[in-house]
Amino acid sequence: MATATLSAADTEKISKLQSAVSGLNQISANEKAGFLNLVTRYLSGDAQQVEWSKIQTPTDEVVVPYDTLTPVSEDLAETKKLLDKLVVLKLNGGLGTTMGCTGPKSVIEVRNGLTFLDLIVIQIETLNKKYGCSVPLLLMNSFNTHDDTLKIVDKYAKSNIEIHTFNQSQYPRLAVDDFTPLPCKKDAGKDGWYPPGHGDVFPSLMNSGKLEALLSQGKEYVFVANSDNLGAVVDLKILNHLVNNKIEYCMEVTPKTLADVKGGTLISYERKVQLLEIAQVPDEHINEFKSIEKFKIFNTNNLWVNLNAIKRLVQADALKMEIIPNPKEVDGIKVLQLETAAGAAIRFFDRAIGINVPRSRFLPVKATSDLLLVQSDLYTLSDGFVTRNPARTNAANPTIELGPEFKKVANFLSRFKSIPSIIELDTLKVTGDVWFGSGITLKGKVTIAAKPGVKLEIPDGAVIADKEINGPEDI
Repeated sequence: MATATLSAADTEKISKLQSAVSGLNQISANEKAGFLNLVTRYLSGDAQQVEWSKIQTPTDEVVVPYDTLTPVSEDLAETKKLLDKLVVLKLNGGLGTTMGCTGPKSVIEVRNGLTFLDLIVIQIETLNKKYGCSVPLLLMNSFNTHDDTLKIVDKYAKSNIEIHTFNQSQYPRLAVDDFTPLPCKKDAGKDGWYPPGHGDVFPSLMNSGKLEALLSQGKEYVFVANSDNLGAVVDLKILNHLVNNKIEYCMEVTPKTLADVKGGTLISYERKVQLLEIAQVPDEHINEFKSIEKFKIFNTNNLWVNLNAIKRLVQADALKMEIIPNPKEVDGIKVLQLETAAGAAIRFFDRAIGINVPRSRFLPVKATSDLLLVQSDLYTLSDGFVTRNPARTNAANPTIELGPEFKKVANFLSRFKSIPSIIELDTLKVTGDVWFGSGITLKGKVTIAAKPGVKLEIPDGAVIADKEINGPEDI
């Protein structure tokens, strides 16, 4: 381990940490080494400082416009050959806690009683059936989602897809006061541990043995995406472009709107393509970073990566992504968890590019306001694919803000008899104890604010256009 740049005090910290970690029997030797490596890099200040003046806007060769990609051959046999090189990997480590759910987020029902995972499986089944190929699905779980996911995957046993699950690393949270792993201080159960971000996907693929197994089956590319992004479906034009141009790493980016100003963006830096995250931006340039004039694109976290390149770089321990320190508190003890992001790996790969894709490929469900969008008539569902309704003339989706009464999925669902029609909606803001009847239509700019302590019911069939509603008399 490179401790050359560590102070004497930090060297001692690492030495103590090493002996403490060696006694943690819950994790493997690989996990212990990965964790110590991450902490050592963190202490040595191994954070890449970006010189603002060196940042350049990437050219169309570096961030390729999607509409310049060559159309895929109509020949089904050619397409089958292409798809037989592919693996789909969904990042499935997240719990649905922010939306009031206890299990993996991917089992939240999205539409017609189908979960994220159901839709992903149906999409790949449709591909495999249409082209006679065998695209496998990999789910990278965390120790939080592993057991539940295994039970759920059982129901796809008769599917025409090979489904593999593997776990990302499990690292101990670090107590800030004395730099001791939390599980060594107290029995905090699962709270003593954390999954170290999705940058861990590369070593975990290797350590789980999945990478070697996929390479031995002739697989060449993995398409990695968040399991809650309904727009992240297999795209043949992108795959074809990567194979034909021997691209090792491709990040899908899409035009930034005011809702995405904190998202990472691609830049050209010292003749390499690189992800620039808000955490790396000097304070005096934050507003410039958030501007949609200078930085027009952001990372969707849909990534296409060559499997042989992953193997080469993991074996060489070359993937030293920027470290994201994430301070937390467990039972009154201040702890630190160090994470990395998969998008930051782009600068370590040869022939790395971005592709500027349509916004339709980025449809994440992070909150119940997003769930309202995808459950509404703004989208239709066919073969597992969620498609935007062409009747919507505005290219942007409506902006929806729901109050805390709607935050949990169960509460959200109970407050709507049916999801309103929002084809012509621009903005919706709901606060207070509001309940929606069925067959409601919302248009333009709508604000519904129940007075404190008052239950406000929007009646069945109401049509509300460009209105502020504070009581039944306003409807």
